[in-house]
Amino acid sequence: MNYERLLNPILSEIKPSGIRKFFDIAVEMEDVISLSVGEPDFSTPWHIRQEGIQTLEKGRTWYSPNAGLLALREAIAAYVSRHNGVDYEPKTEVLVTVGGSEAIDLAFRALLRPGDEVLIPEPSFVCYDPLTRMAGGVPVPLETCQEDAFRLTADTVRAAITPRTKLLVLPYPNNPTGAIMCREDLEAIADVLRGTDIMVLSDEIYSELTYGRKHVSIASLPGMQERTLLISGFSKAFAMTGWRLGYACGPAPVMRLLIKLHQFGIMCAPTTAQYAAIEALKNGDADVRAMRDEYNIRRRFIVDGFNELGLTCFEPEGAFYVFPCIKSTGMDSETFCHRLLQEQRVAVVPGDAFGACGEGYVRVSYCYSLKHITEALQRIRTFLKENGLCK
Repeated sequence: MNYERLLNPILSEIKPSGIRKFFDIAVEMEDVISLSVGEPDFSTPWHIRQEGIQTLEKGRTWYSPNAGLLALREAIAAYVSRHNGVDYEPKTEVLVTVGGSEAIDLAFRALLRPGDEVLIPEPSFVCYDPLTRMAGGVPVPLETCQEDAFRLTADTVRAAITPRTKLLVLPYPNNPTGAIMCREDLEAIADVLRGTDIMVLSDEIYSELTYGRKHVSIASLPGMQERTLLISGFSKAFAMTGWRLGYACGPAPVMRLLIKLHQFGIMCAPTTAQYAAIEALKNGDADVRAMRDEYNIRRRFIVDGFNELGLTCFEPEGAFYVFPCIKSTGMDSETFCHRLLQEQRVAVVPGDAFGACGEGYVRVSYCYSLKHITEALQRIRTFLKENGLCK
């Protein structure tokens, strides 16, 4: 068999996730402390799990409608209205997906024609570039920097727009930097986009996890709801990663295509998870606040820890990641991460996994216990000291 002729060349050329690369190495080693994956160390709150259990006990194991249980879509619409100030029609403007990742994939495939350009701020999560390419689009990276608090500026967006620009990705709060966008930042970008046919994919999976400032959705700004797909889910805020449930909200003409893709590719999201998600949305706000408060303690602790080590650390205002600069070590990000893992059994992710401008940084997740983080910082100190790099 000539597999080279058979296989999709676009997919063959795409590199595997840089996040999973280090995770996969770490799981084969003993005594590793991993700060590499954005996996909350909290269990899904009991009342949410209980709803899922009761659903199984009652035998509610059938297919749901393709777009999701209407009760869940109504709960999502009410939740988004309450938290984001945007109103959606549950029957035509809300889709339940298998994780937020499926919603992002559907959005690219529904909107992009071959050669359409997608503006992607970087550093950012690893899926946007590959999914753009798989849908026939052209990713256009927009560099953000620590001096601007890793926020995307209106000038950067304006300069990147061409006649082929179809979509702007807004991944805030941001993975890996923890950056957020303030209302004035979003208003300036909205001014650039109004009057164009450019859509916005607003990935708001971390919107509940902000520290000090409330999240603002660009869809809530005048004239932006009609050109925005709001993507979110239950994995991060509700500690429901394994339930694999997300959602997309947007204009009905666009949502019809997302639902069609979802219908033929997936059929529907898991029914048990959907019932549990209704409980989460209706009665889970206190759980989210409690987990966010704990993340905030860890955030302050780990930022101070890296700064004390001489690895300058931008203070994140959202999500649960820090993005310390390791340029002072003289190592590139890949070398730093490989050596840290081999010499001290600490797993973190190279910054360039999130775009070329992430070189010189590493991503560290703090959705782990303080005990876990403390031990990791001690090992990183030993690593720096043994290599003559400690402050």
